[in-house]
Parts: sequence; C-alpha cells; structure tokens
Amino acid sequence: MPTVAIDQIKIGRNRRPVKSEKVDELKESIKANGLLNPITVDQKLNLVAGLHRLTACKLLGLEAIECNIVAYAGADQARLAEIDENLIRNELEPLERSELWLERDQILERMGLRAKAGDNQHTFNQNTAGGEIVSPPKRTVELAKEAGYSERTFQHGKQIAKSIHPEVKQLIKGTAIADSPTALLNIARAGTKERTLAESAQQASESALARGDIAEAERQAQLAAELQAQQKELQTLAYKSAMAQKAAKLAVKKTQNKSEKIASISPHSNSQAGNEWILGRHLVYCGDTSKPEFRNLLPSDAALAIATLSSTWEHNYLVDEARVVAVIRSEGHIYDFYKHNQMPFQYELLLGNLYIGIFSHQTIVKPQTPINVEGVEGIINYLLNLYTNPNNFVIAPFMGHGEILIACERLGRICFIGDSNSELVNRGLNRWQTWTGKSIQNATSSTASLTTTKLVVDI
Repeated sequence: MPTVAIDQIKIGRNRRPVKSEKVDELKESIKANGLLNPITVDQKLNLVAGLHRLTACKLLGLEAIECNIVAYAGADQARLAEIDENLIRNELEPLERSELWLERDQILERMGLRAKAGDNQHTFNQNTAGGEIVSPPKRTVELAKEAGYSERTFQHGKQIAKSIHPEVKQLIKGTAIADSPTALLNIARAGTKERTLAESAQQASESALARGDIAEAERQAQLAAELQAQQKELQTLAYKSAMAQKAAKLAVKKTQNKSEKIASISPHSNSQAGNEWILGRHLVYCGDTSKPEFRNLLPSDAALAIATLSSTWEHNYLVDEARVVAVIRSEGHIYDFYKHNQMPFQYELLLGNLYIGIFSHQTIVKPQTPINVEGVEGIINYLLNLYTNPNNFVIAPFMGHGEILIACERLGRICFIGDSNSELVNRGLNRWQTWTGKSIQNATSSTASLTTTKLVVDI
C-alpha cells in the first residue's frame, strides 16, 4: 500500500465538518493498532474518503499516511465517489444527507446517468451507440432504492436541500431540529412562492444579460435579491417556530412531575388588594391590572404581553407597553373582539383548541408552517420562545395557574404579572416558591417601584 506525505493531500471545500468525538476515537485506535483502513485519494492527491482518519493522523503528528490511489475520468466522477463514501456513514443528519442526495443527482444528470423530467421508456430505448445498447439513465425510484429510502423520503430530502435558504441551513445545523425531517420539510416549504419568483427573476436577468439589455438584467437581479430576502425571512421564522415548538414540548415534559407536586401543596392566603411581591427578578401585583396602579409598575420596553380574553376586557393599553400582544381565548365571538377592540390586529394562530390573536404596532410576520403545540403550558412556552429572548420583559395581566410566571422563570425572562383575584395570586406565589425554593419578598408600592427601576437599569 503506497504512502503519501500528509501535507500533500488536498481537502476540498465541500467536505462536511469533522466530528471531534469521532477523531478522538480514531486517534486511540491508530495509536494502539495503526491505521487499519487506508484513506482514499485520486491521482492528484485530492481526498476522496477518510477525512476523520486523516485528521487523527495529523493530530498524532504523523508525516505520512497509507492511501488507496484511484483514477477517475474527471472531477464529477471523483466527487461522486466521495459522496457515495459519505452516504455510507450512519452519523449523517437529515439535512447533510439531503444535500448529498441533491448534489449526487445533479452530478449524475451532468454525466447523462440521471433521467430527466419527461424521459420515458421510448426515450431510453434510443440510447444506443454503434448498435450497442447503453444502460438507460436511472429514475428517481431507482436512485431512492439504491439509497435505501422510499421514493417519497428521497424526494422530500432533495426538496429540503434545494429549497432552504443557505443562511437558514447554517442556523439549523447542529440544533435540536436538525434531525427532524418533518421540521426541515416545513421550513423548506415556507416562502415557496418567493423562492419560485426569485428563480424566475434570476433566469430573466440572465436572459436579459445574454441579449445585451443591461438595465433589464440589473432590474431582474435586484428583484431576485429582494425575493430571496423575503424567502429567508419566512424560513427564518419557520425555523424559530420549529425551535419554539421543540422547546415547548420539552418544557411541558420537564414540568409535568414538578407541577403535580406543586398542585398538592396548599396555597398562601395572605395576599390583599394593592400588595406587590418581588420574586427574584419578577414582580407580582394583587389588584385590578387594568388600573394605573399596575400600569405604573410596568417596564417601558416589554417584548411580549400574554393575556386571556375576559368578559370585561379593559387591557388595550398592553399594545403600547409591549412589542407583541398575544390574546388567548377559546372558540366563540373571537372575530368580534378583533373587530371592535382598538389594538392593531396582525394575525391569528390556532394552537390546539385555543385561538391566539397577535397584535402589534409593528408588522409581525405570521408563521406559515404547521404548529403542533397543545395545552396552555405548551402554548405559553411556544409564545415565549417565538417572540422573546432571555432577559426580555414579559407582561401578564392575569395570573391563571401561574404558567406564565413559571415559564418566565425557567426561560430566563422577567415577568410582570398580576390579578385581581387574591386566591389566584396566592396560588401563583406558592407555585413559584415551591418551584424555585426561593423566598418571596412582600414589598410596599414605593419599594416595588424602586425595584422595577433597578430591573430596567440592570438589564
């Protein structure tokens, strides 16, 4: 087996990144047993297979490495061999695998080994050379079978690779949804209209350039860039929505056991109207949250307000206190509320069996992808993950069962919450204290106002 100097081996830019744990395993194996499986390079010493093995040998300080040297007719054939070697690996994430499937298809088509749209058996029978029958190009069903996947999965994978904006792909890689084909497919389908129009504009730009119409080529190129930016925005939102759903489901699982223990403990019973409580970084108010006493305690730059729609709704002020206001209610008369209240309506989400109206003075883009979240706690966690970041302020004018307060504590948001029902306030205080194990500070109005100011300055 020939050996080659390690510093002479060339690594292509389209190689997938190495995984440190895999390299560490190989280092130990090579130290103990030597290199059992040589790497593969082409005749120009371009690496075809064995990046992890090569990296391990470099880190061990070796100067040369055993190689299988293979001759390929061209760059496409060499890259095809490299892709096939990578597809054998089991540690590929769905996005990585999808990108390799798409690139492999494109190479096979260039080499005349991939059937094109519109090809049929009659077309294949014309593939002869000097009377010798040539194997017909492979169809999708055959390529999918070779890959070991169904035709549907194979097609979906290529759609994922082709349709997701490159910058959004970078956001996805290594995250909790990178191994979820369903989430990836939903992201790929977001912004479909914008992506299709961008491709048409790009083709029109190239045609105009070919016929010498520079002005039209530039106009179409600018249009394509604008549409691609819109596609990126919609797919970024779809990515955030998928991540928020993942986080919401995980949060519900983590809190379930703890919530059961909390529910069995009797609540505090010493809250009275006008009381203010400091819970770490959060503030709890007992009293009418539509009145100035509560409004004067709020921060001026909240990211989100979450409210439930009551029969005596007097909370339109929320849209001036928070960038986004989410109003939750069950089915029935919801459109009358949207029509007659004075908050600027953006759109509506249906999460489980609850309707969430989104209001804002700013334009808020609606997620296009399906949202699979159920239960009040799941919905609240979804909203917090979608519309806020750590250390953002969240306003909640209704206590409920303390779901918003607990979710803010867990996610590192700062909650300003209140309710006129002292029993609900007591229950929320008890739940937070049992959840965190921290003490509750009963503050006067002046102390609470000072604390609110300090929170804004500290953050």
